[in-house]
Amino acid sequence: MNTQQTSGCALRLAIACSLLLAAPWAQAAASSYSGKAVRLGKGTAHTVVRTDDAGQVASIGIVLSKRALQGLPKPGAGPTAYWLEMPARGPRTVFNHVVVNWEAAGHPPPKVYDVPHFDFHFYLGSKAEQRRVRFQSEAESADPAQQPPAELLPAGYIVPPGTAVPQMGVHAINPAGQEFNGQPFTATFIYGYHRQRLFFLEPMVTLSFLQSRPSFEAAIPQPARFDKPGSYPLAYRVQHNPANDSVEIVLMQK
Repeated sequence: MNTQQTSGCALRLAIACSLLLAAPWAQAAASSYSGKAVRLGKGTAHTVVRTDDAGQVASIGIVLSKRALQGLPKPGAGPTAYWLEMPARGPRTVFNHVVVNWEAAGHPPPKVYDVPHFDFHFYLGSKAEQRRVRFQSEAESADPAQQPPAELLPAGYIVPPGTAVPQMGVHAINPAGQEFNGQPFTATFIYGYHRQRLFFLEPMVTLSFLQSRPSFEAAIPQPARFDKPGSYPLAYRVQHNPANDSVEIVLMQK
């Protein structure tokens, strides 16, 4: 092999090595992965997982399109539950699926959550597990068999009687929340359990607040531990996207 051929091989080898070294960085660039869109109102809803430059999950959210808040079912008319798949591509998270529950007339307790709003349930369990959740009475949330251990509850949260809902679980609320202290309910954060284990995380947001083109963020109170290994959100955000007039409900990992 002559000198020219040797230098040519060396050049090609150097280029190949630089491409190999660059590949991981290209793969680790911040990305966004969307789940399949589901009809909601006159628009759609879908899940989205966003990663940072290191390829780690930065946020998990729900995108409501421009017309998703229009033409929603009236009280007593369905559908009221919209099942969303997590993105088929991208990194896995602790969540298996999402259910958006539209509460046209709100729900108990009266004068607190009895206004039109959405319950955004991020489930850790599978769809099959969710469908198997059964209660004889809503008061079963007070049963010791349903009360989670203290270390799985964020500080200040309680699971009161009357919060057991079939195909959901029991709901833990924060009595220090603004809606329990003389201020109107706009957005709040619920922890959900079944048989003493964490089963879902749930931002609840009023229709009027979503329609107001909001820019809102709050920390998510953290329990002492989680019983399912994984990375959990530290804050949640409700934000309007002026680029396409959508609204996002986002669980932020960082």
